[in-house]
Amino acid sequence: MEKLIQLTDIAKIYTIGSIEVLALESITMDIEKNEYVAIMGPSGSGKSTLMNIIGCLDTPSHGTYILNHQDVSTMKDDRLAEIRNKEIGFVFQTFNLLPRYNALGNIQLPLIYAGIPKSARIDRAMEVIHQVGLTERMHHKPNELSGGQRQRVAVARALIGKPSIILADEPTGNLDSKTSIDIMNLFSEIHRNGNTIILVTHEEDIARYAHRIVRLRDGMIESDKINDNIRIN
Repeated sequence: MEKLIQLTDIAKIYTIGSIEVLALESITMDIEKNEYVAIMGPSGSGKSTLMNIIGCLDTPSHGTYILNHQDVSTMKDDRLAEIRNKEIGFVFQTFNLLPRYNALGNIQLPLIYAGIPKSARIDRAMEVIHQVGLTERMHHKPNELSGGQRQRVAVARALIGKPSIILADEPTGNLDSKTSIDIMNLFSEIHRNGNTIILVTHEEDIARYAHRIVRLRDGMIESDKINDNIRIN
């Protein structure tokens, strides 16, 4: 299999006043193309810091990060933003939709920022909104959609640029249990279609949808195992 992510001896140190806080220590792991990985850990374990580094929202203090054959460890912010926009689709707990745009408009945003012509943007947005099952709600604004529908819009927005990775941070955190199952089934379908998914969660039942579970504790990898009990609904 092709290695999409290679993390080698990653450390992250934050300086707070005169105190140094070690958020990550000696993280080494690979993620292959079309893997479905859950990153778990209690509060303070370093999972959010690791997500920010994997998502090119932050850079490590030490170590090497190769993303899709590019060393992003020491890139400057503007170059990191280019890589992030091209390689990574984000899905957040809070949806992060713009209230003045309807579903179709929100989905198109990454392509607007990338300078893609309007006709091509709309064609691609129509593809992904159909993929997430929201064609009939495309002209509704976020306040006219349920929580699950808003998250489907966010998933479609993450997919629109055909990224290498879908990075989902607690994507069911604001949803009820039934809607959470619907969204996780959608992620499973997206994975079957060939996408690489990295899921950050503290919920065991949500992590069980992933094929591999990496557990962090105190900024280090506590375990990294194949999930033999994949949840299927």
